[in-house]
Amino acid sequence: MSRLHEFQDLFSQIQIAWEKNEQTVLVILTDVKGSAYRLPGTKMLMTSGGTMVGTISGGCLETDLYERATKVFENNKPITLKYDLSDTEVWSLGIGCKGDLDLLFLPILPFHEIWKKVDNLLVLEKSFALIINIDSGETEILEEKCDKLLKDTNIPIEIIEYAENVFTKQTRAEIINLQNKRYYIDIVKTSERLIVAGAGKDAIPVVDLGNKAGFSVTVLDTRSNLNNVQNFPHAKHITTPIESLTASQLDNSWWLIMNHHMEKDEASLKYAIESHPLYIGVLGPIYRTNEMLNHIGYHLDSAPIHSPVGLDIGAESMEEVAISIISELMSLRVGRTPQYLHGKGKIHV
Repeated sequence: MSRLHEFQDLFSQIQIAWEKNEQTVLVILTDVKGSAYRLPGTKMLMTSGGTMVGTISGGCLETDLYERATKVFENNKPITLKYDLSDTEVWSLGIGCKGDLDLLFLPILPFHEIWKKVDNLLVLEKSFALIINIDSGETEILEEKCDKLLKDTNIPIEIIEYAENVFTKQTRAEIINLQNKRYYIDIVKTSERLIVAGAGKDAIPVVDLGNKAGFSVTVLDTRSNLNNVQNFPHAKHITTPIESLTASQLDNSWWLIMNHHMEKDEASLKYAIESHPLYIGVLGPIYRTNEMLNHIGYHLDSAPIHSPVGLDIGAESMEEVAISIISELMSLRVGRTPQYLHGKGKIHV
């Protein structure tokens, strides 16, 4: 599984490269055995102009990856590569993660219809399945609840049906072997929507970190002098009074209530509770949250309310508080209970 948010960033850079008449190659981590820095589905962009966007190894392999990509620039044909990072005599890098990595170097051609379709889905923020014949590089896109792929494709029906079956439940990209061919299946899912109610100064690092953690962040505050692209360049902005929003406009979202104003917090909290929230975090002490809930006719069990919001890491500054809050969201998103990594044999499970 990949996050649409991350794919959007890569594709915007691909389009910039195309405008410069540069060639582009998507380096895809297709499989991992053992320990690795990133999971299958991780993607990195290489351009013939020398640009590298994203990371697969945290810096250990990227230079070598670019050298391999130059071969793809020359012939526009995909190649595959396996790295055995346990072989320290070959790498002499003292690499910390000693797993086996399988990578696909896929040329991204601007005249290919499939990438126009990808661009459209990314703009619309719609989930899709990316299906690639690893040996040939043939690529197909399967939209959710769409049966249009069965025509004019060399992808076997068994692979298409498998992608349909895992569309909503895949947790990481995978390779399926069929008839001596390998097919890479990656469900690119829309990012979780995070609504930050309040555009105060302390919301700036929260929104920034939320974006970096892969959330699609919307700032909800009527004060356009604060709630704007200058303060929150990577967020969407709603300056309409919350009372004017329709009941379902922000359904199934994650919420952070941090207006620092009792009435505004109460209005935001009420709307959040009534919009089928996946999470509500309320800044401030629990007694304040209970007081607000009493005023609006709800209680702590009315929704997945977390108060005070954040992990107990001794945070004091705005930036530290932001780390505490987004760390809690990240752990809940993947169903983890925050704990030390110390002593663990595996980081990714």
